[in-house]
Amino acid sequence: MRTLAFDTGMAGGPVRILFIGDIVGGIGRRTVEALLPVLRDRLEPTFVIANGENAAGGTGITPKVAARLFESGIDALTLGNHAYRHREVYRYLDEEPRILRPANYLRSQPGHGWCVVDRGDIRLGVVSISGNLYMNAGRVAFPEADAALHALEGRVEHLVVDMHAEATSEKVGMGWHLDGRVTAVLGTHTHVPTADARVLPGGTAYITDVGMTGARGGVIGVKREQALESLVTRMPVKFETSSEDPWLNAVVVTADGPMRASSIELVLEPAAGVR
Repeated sequence: MRTLAFDTGMAGGPVRILFIGDIVGGIGRRTVEALLPVLRDRLEPTFVIANGENAAGGTGITPKVAARLFESGIDALTLGNHAYRHREVYRYLDEEPRILRPANYLRSQPGHGWCVVDRGDIRLGVVSISGNLYMNAGRVAFPEADAALHALEGRVEHLVVDMHAEATSEKVGMGWHLDGRVTAVLGTHTHVPTADARVLPGGTAYITDVGMTGARGGVIGVKREQALESLVTRMPVKFETSSEDPWLNAVVVTADGPMRASSIELVLEPAAGVR
């Protein structure tokens, strides 16, 4: 069944949110550019969100790379622990409202942790949160998530939280903590799609990890020879982004009422021919 897009003025239909997992390197960007038009035709998303944490050379993001992703049709970009890898992005993070570093970073650090995207009469809040276990976030994730929700209260009909974390326990915990208060809690960072996509009892769509958009032929996006050398020898190795067997990993969340998801589905798409 085809959905109604709110920018056509046909209000009353479901809202569909396409969230693309961690975009890794140039091959990830080219995969998005090749497949997003196809997915738009097939899924008719109202909003498209993506994690751009690894979009510039496999680590971090730059203004040029972010602009290219926005031009491809992405409405908002979330980041994570590599947000500050490239110094040239610091000012851009302050100036561009659609790109988010985790909200639980220090207030003195560049950037902001949430934004609002409009599509006709529908407003979507997007929040970026970092886990604390094995991560370097300056503040505790759970109270900062609550603070972000409070700041967006009354301003949006739907709200998506990107929980960028290493520990699955923190991701699952955040899903339960926000169940019934947001439309979706979507895990990122570990680059492997998990099999636990579901709508929680309070109406919040949840998945522990959306996966990555990049080369499945590597080791979570890195050339496998380099990753294996590091793992076997325990010596420093310079990592490069793999380009073998690119895939787009995403989820599409359908919502039939404010802050209430009715379904979440994995979108796992090979990008044959993309180099």
